[in-house]
Amino acid sequence: MTRTGRPPLTQERRAEIRLEIARAAVDLFVRQGVTGTTGDQIGQAVGMSARTLWRYFPSKESCVRPLLTAGIDVIAVCLRDWLPGQPLEEAFARVLHTEGRVVAGPEPAAVGALVRLTRTEPGLRAVWLQAHDEAEPVFAHALAARSGLPADDLRPALRAAMLNAALRVAVEHYAWHTPGPGQDPATAEAELTASIRSALAVAAEGLR
Repeated sequence: MTRTGRPPLTQERRAEIRLEIARAAVDLFVRQGVTGTTGDQIGQAVGMSARTLWRYFPSKESCVRPLLTAGIDVIAVCLRDWLPGQPLEEAFARVLHTEGRVVAGPEPAAVGALVRLTRTEPGLRAVWLQAHDEAEPVFAHALAARSGLPADDLRPALRAAMLNAALRVAVEHYAWHTPGPGQDPATAEAELTASIRSALAVAAEGLR
């Protein structure tokens, strides 16, 4: 029997759509607040119905998750490849470009706007903290693999918690100490990179 209808979306295309939704949601949240934004409006901004939108996300607040989780897998790979005696910053070379740009991750300006909103929007704060909560065991598993320790060993779990907290604080420091809308994208990238570099330097002291 010949199948009809649209072919299923590839995993890569679904990820692209989720990121498009996240960008649109942040833009609307910044302009009119979370309470003043509806699922219909987010859907319209990306050319889909609210019914289709809810197939990708369970709530309007969760629409921003792709902007918060984009770098987790990349960080995990960096940790697994981190060589003994190698500076932590060097291990993150694939995340921190030599020219100061943050690559393989979310857009600094959008993330800054989103994290600034977490100060006054409890729903977004919950999504932000949940993203980091889910990242921690991923980091712990990577650190355990690097050290040849069991996945359930306490030591990589503690190191992962330290690194996770350092990265969260770095992004929050960037978001809460930058001017916000209208910032030059290149400046935003440079400032976020500087915050992450500082956080990695501090975290490395306890991760050796």
